[in-house]
Amino acid sequence: MIKSMTGYGRGEAQLEGGKLTFEIRTLNSKNADISIKTPLLPKDKELEVRKKLAESLTRGTIDLFVTWEPNAGDNGKQLNQELAQDYYRQVCDFARNIGADDRQLASSEIISTILRFPDVIDAKKQDVINEGNWPAVEKALDEAILHLNEFREKEGQILRRDVSEKVENILSFVDEVERYEKERVENIRTDILRKIEELSLSPDKQRLEQEMIYYLEKLDINEEKVRLRQHCRYYLDTLDTEAAPGKKLGFIAQEMGREINTTGSKANHAEIQKIVVRMKDELEKIKEQSLNIL
Repeated sequence: MIKSMTGYGRGEAQLEGGKLTFEIRTLNSKNADISIKTPLLPKDKELEVRKKLAESLTRGTIDLFVTWEPNAGDNGKQLNQELAQDYYRQVCDFARNIGADDRQLASSEIISTILRFPDVIDAKKQDVINEGNWPAVEKALDEAILHLNEFREKEGQILRRDVSEKVENILSFVDEVERYEKERVENIRTDILRKIEELSLSPDKQRLEQEMIYYLEKLDINEEKVRLRQHCRYYLDTLDTEAAPGKKLGFIAQEMGREINTTGSKANHAEIQKIVVRMKDELEKIKEQSLNIL
C-alpha cells in the first residue's frame, strides 16, 4: 500500500500539570528532513525522537511541534527574580547617570517595563517533560505518528488511483497511434514518389525500393511503442508491489518520457503528433504526483 508524503498527525498526553500536544506535519522531500520546532523537548531525548521519526516516516520534510497547555488556574509561569533585580539595577544606574532622581526611579512604570523584558517571566518549560512522565509523552508521540501514517495511507490511495488512471490513458494513446501506422507509411511513400516525379527523375526501381525501406525503418516507432508499454506496466506493477516506491516511480516516468519524445520526433504525422502531446500532458501530471509518493 503506497503512502503520500503529505500528512498530519496529532497526539496528546495528559500530564500532572497540564496537557502536552504533539503535532507532526510532513511534505515531500528526497530525504528525511526532520525539524523539531519546540523548546519543550529535553536535549537528551531529541536524538531518540529523531530516530523514531526517521524510522517510522522514512522520508519527507517532517516538522514536529510540541505545545503545552497548563491546567486551569496554573499559568505555568514564574518570576525570575534574580534577572528582574539585575535589570532594575542596570536601569537605575543608567537613570542616575542621566540625572534622574530616586522618586522617578521608584515609579511603577519602570517595574512594569522590566517585567516585559525577555525571560523575566519564565514559562516552566524545563519541568514539563521529565523521566517520570516520559512513557506517557512517548505514547503521545507514537499516537501522532500513527495518525500521520493513517493520513498518508488515505492520501496514498487517492494518488494511486490518479496516477494509475493517467498511465492507463498513455497506454490507450499508444493504441491510438497504431491506428495511423499504415496511413503514415503510405503518406511517406507517396510524398517521396511525388518529389521524384516533380524533379523528373528516373531512379532504378530496385534501388529506390531499397532506399525507401531504409528510410522507413529509420522512422519506424514500433520499438518505442513496445518499450513505452513495458514502462507503463512496470510503473503499475511497482505501485502495487512496493511499500515506498516514490523514487523508483520517478525514474520509470523518465524512461516513459524518453520513448514518448522519440515517438514524437519520428512520427512525421499530424494526428500522431497530437497524440504525443496528450501523452506528454499526462506524463507531466504523473511526474508531479510521483513526487508526493513515499
